[in-house]
Amino acid sequence: MNPNRIDGYLALLGVPRPASPDPGTLAELQWRHLLTVPFENLDIHLGRPLSLDEDALFAKVLDRRRGGLCYELCVAFAVLLRELGYRVTLLSAYTYGGSGRVGIPFDHLALRVDLEHPWLVDVGFGRFTHHPIRLDLRTNQVDPGGVFRIVDGEYGEVDILHDGKLAYRLEPRPRVSDDFVTGCWWHQTAPASRFTHAPVCSLALPDGRITISDRTLIRTGGADRHEEQLVDDAALLAAYREHFDITLDRVPGRPTNAPIPADTP
Repeated sequence: MNPNRIDGYLALLGVPRPASPDPGTLAELQWRHLLTVPFENLDIHLGRPLSLDEDALFAKVLDRRRGGLCYELCVAFAVLLRELGYRVTLLSAYTYGGSGRVGIPFDHLALRVDLEHPWLVDVGFGRFTHHPIRLDLRTNQVDPGGVFRIVDGEYGEVDILHDGKLAYRLEPRPRVSDDFVTGCWWHQTAPASRFTHAPVCSLALPDGRITISDRTLIRTGGADRHEEQLVDDAALLAAYREHFDITLDRVPGRPTNAPIPADTP
């Protein structure tokens, strides 16, 4: 990877180039990424196909100041971490829906980073851990994002619990980015995919989260939740610019008969 790209990525996150890979810097990088690079599916609703090519991802995140789905965010972050000397493995996960049923194969992409201990790193799951958590612990791990616990499964997989609820089931087998192409395609095209229903853009804040779900601006912090309806296209485009530094030439659209999902990141 071009060293200028890495320096540009670090500048975007506001983190100086670390002298060596360590857990403290890893935690800072993850949190700065969550504060800076939004989780969003806008290209799906702009009719633009997603790509897991590294150059395309860096161009999207750095040049166009955009975010993406878990596949895009975690692959780009993995490239950055490897260039900084971290040992990174891509892992596949099944997510749990509101019914408790697991999703499709390659439903989610997360990262394992091996230092003295193995760490779960995730910058693409919306409201989740702020910092990496240990993959080798089976006790509660308290994070600013909640209480997390890892539970062993029957076939070597592990379930990640967030505040006592199942978040996703992580498989231990190492993967490469091409393994996730079909899952990424499914989420761009399938009516059953939660990402084809409506545009969403979400970013962590130091004290909460800000999200645009379709035409609703949602601010959360602690137990507080505030919703504001964005009344027209101009207000929606202005909100993307103001809150996410995303400039679009048109409003992401959706079929008029597509349902709006009840849950938001």
